[in-house]
Amino acid sequence: MSISLRIEQALDQHFSRVETDGAPPRLLAAMRHAVFPGGARIRPQLCLAVATACADDAPALSNAAAIAMELLHCASLVHDDMPCFDNADLRRGQITVHKQFGEPLALLTGDALIILAYQALAHAGTRWPQRLAPLLQIVCDGTGAPDGIVAGQAWECEPKVALSQYQRAKTGALFVACTGAGAVAAGADPQPWRRLGECLGEAYQVADDIRDVMGQSLATGKPQGQDAHHGRPSSAADLGLLGAFGYFRELMQAAVDSVPACPARGMMQTLVRAESERLLPQRAREQITRGVAETGLA
Repeated sequence: MSISLRIEQALDQHFSRVETDGAPPRLLAAMRHAVFPGGARIRPQLCLAVATACADDAPALSNAAAIAMELLHCASLVHDDMPCFDNADLRRGQITVHKQFGEPLALLTGDALIILAYQALAHAGTRWPQRLAPLLQIVCDGTGAPDGIVAGQAWECEPKVALSQYQRAKTGALFVACTGAGAVAAGADPQPWRRLGECLGEAYQVADDIRDVMGQSLATGKPQGQDAHHGRPSSAADLGLLGAFGYFRELMQAAVDSVPACPARGMMQTLVRAESERLLPQRAREQITRGVAETGLA
């Protein structure tokens, strides 16, 4: 079974546990709208890839860790899209939850997805109780204060923040949690995998900054120009598009180099290289270079 199919099946099975006749039907519909169809599912894929590289001796726990990562990510997107933040109309190419179901239900949907993530861990973790506590700690560190994705969102409410600090919390923290959770779920030490999560997380934020500026030429499936509109820190603004693209490539190469020695090292490195091209294909650099040549701006 492919990792992608494994993720979709695990998500669907976990949703079926809460989809009962006694649950509010519009809440359930909104939760599904937020999660299906998904995006690239890179966070759960990364979690399962690390678990696989560490022998994956508890696949049910690895599945739970992976879908918890995706559910927490989806919850953050629902809240991020709301009028109090981005007031976005589109996410993953479809209408955002608050536009489809209303603001009150969108708020509750994000909350429910957070709880659903921890339900998945609790349900699977009873079979591996010795791994559950460190797994929960990793997930909490990646999502809460002081350095998780909630903190990253909160930095947008502050008058000033360093770009590196913002990126580490807003995007990087959950990637670090994904690599760590994959290792712990498989009974391995998470520390050797931390650098991979850090590099990928920062690279993803840099790519997002670039795509936010380049807009529809990269078909992102969400509103563009949000960083400039909201005055957020941005690698593209600090380094220029060409500089940001070069930094992105450096981070992805660092991610390739950081994969720990293991039987699956070559496979993991191939996955990282493929993801680098998917995020910002070579044509993106060509578009940036043409734009710089035409305007004289870096």
